[in-house]
Amino acid sequence: MPGSSDAGRKELSEAGTSYPTIDELFQAILEARQQVYGIAKPTPFHRLSEEENVYIKREDQSPIHAYKWRGAYNRMRLLSTEERMHGVVCASAGNHAQGVALATQALETHAEVFMPRSTPLMKQEAVKSIGGDAVHVRLEGDSYDDASRVAKAFSEQEEKTFIHPYDDLAVMAGQGTLADEIVMSGEGAFDIAYLQIGGGGMAAGVACWLKRYYPDIEIVGVEGIDQASMAAAMKAGRPVELEYLDVFCDGTAVKKAGELTSHFCRQLIDRYLTVSNDEVCAAMQLLWDTHRQVPEPAGAMGLAGWLLEKETLSGKRALAIVCGSNMDFGQLSYIVRHAGIGSANRRYYRFSIPERKGALLDLLETFLDSVNIIEFQHGMSNLEEAWPILGIDAMPETFSALEDQLRKLGIRFEDATGDEDVEFRIIRYNSELIRYPCFIKIEFPERAGALREFLVSHCQQASIVYFNYSYTGERVGRALIGFDFDSVSGREEFRKGIFERPAVLRDVREISASALERIV
Repeated sequence: MPGSSDAGRKELSEAGTSYPTIDELFQAILEARQQVYGIAKPTPFHRLSEEENVYIKREDQSPIHAYKWRGAYNRMRLLSTEERMHGVVCASAGNHAQGVALATQALETHAEVFMPRSTPLMKQEAVKSIGGDAVHVRLEGDSYDDASRVAKAFSEQEEKTFIHPYDDLAVMAGQGTLADEIVMSGEGAFDIAYLQIGGGGMAAGVACWLKRYYPDIEIVGVEGIDQASMAAAMKAGRPVELEYLDVFCDGTAVKKAGELTSHFCRQLIDRYLTVSNDEVCAAMQLLWDTHRQVPEPAGAMGLAGWLLEKETLSGKRALAIVCGSNMDFGQLSYIVRHAGIGSANRRYYRFSIPERKGALLDLLETFLDSVNIIEFQHGMSNLEEAWPILGIDAMPETFSALEDQLRKLGIRFEDATGDEDVEFRIIRYNSELIRYPCFIKIEFPERAGALREFLVSHCQQASIVYFNYSYTGERVGRALIGFDFDSVSGREEFRKGIFERPAVLRDVREISASALERIV
């Protein structure tokens, strides 16, 4: 194991600071396991599913829906009577603050909690609800690092104890108690563990304990692609600050790894890998599909690492930590949209077809009636050519066959997954190119072929100049469609037929003139 021969050796920092040893961290975890259960119980640990050989530690089931209570309480129980009376200070993007708030109640102290201004209101309210009058929330800066700098300066000025979210031996020891619960579960031994890393406190504590009881286990540190501060520290030989920090996984969004955590991770983490936000979303969907569980993005990061490598594990027994579920509800729409991309089950294609009547229907009838279309974006912006966007869900191996079929049919296309206009659903549209428009919004059964049946039956004489549809997971689908006609009589004939309510539609309504002005 990395650093096994150094377990009892002190190490000096560049500044001459003496670091604790792995043996001292292990001893601190041993002491913490006797203390943390004064405020909470062990969390569940179980296999993801019968089909998958990975076990998950459910820290989302803790009192604050995250593991951070362990380290916060373990550190704060060491406060002297005078320090408790004087109060503490912390900086947090959310979960550590809730842990500190929980500990203030148990230890009869109070806390000044500094959070970034961008912290979701849900997390702010959770801290206030848990801590009550004993906690005062202050919003400072646009990131955790900004809030942390202000919090440290405040703690020094007011001579209050700063409770670090990760770079503290007692905090790391508290987090390490979740690994003790894994070992005590009797489900071991394990061959590999995927541990998400933000500042590195949980990874260090958990890795220390797991390697003591499972000496052959491989520890993989999992970081976001634009959050890999620990891997950067390993490469540089010291903590370095990232130029850019992605905050989608806000619980692991740390711009610079800790000094102490870097010291331990250098000895305990075997290797590092990075995962994309899309891959994290895919892991979140997997947890929903198997357990109806919705973790926060950082909570699913370890499982995302396992998903990335599961085909190469050859029967190895793996574990991952679901470290929290404190997510703002507003993130769900992004997650749903990107989960399919992350699992390689969703792609967006941009097609090139003539701008003429029936061209879109020809495209649909040629081959797309056999695939699952989950998005349709089209707007008329050119008299000669159209570039509709179709989002398709399929098994990864199906896409190659689909693309081969398109080439044989001579249909021009390109993979538009991730393109900005697709990502932000920008539908280009030139109203000056249409003559006699009719825009309708329809509701139809969300089943294969229903929308196509409507288009084929009623829209042969019109040019489709606008199409906006996105699958929502409901039993009904909704689309906004714009048609253009050669004459007023053609449009009126269409209107007459469409409002007879063809059987395939549940509802159809024409867009008002004022609404049409806003669209075009």
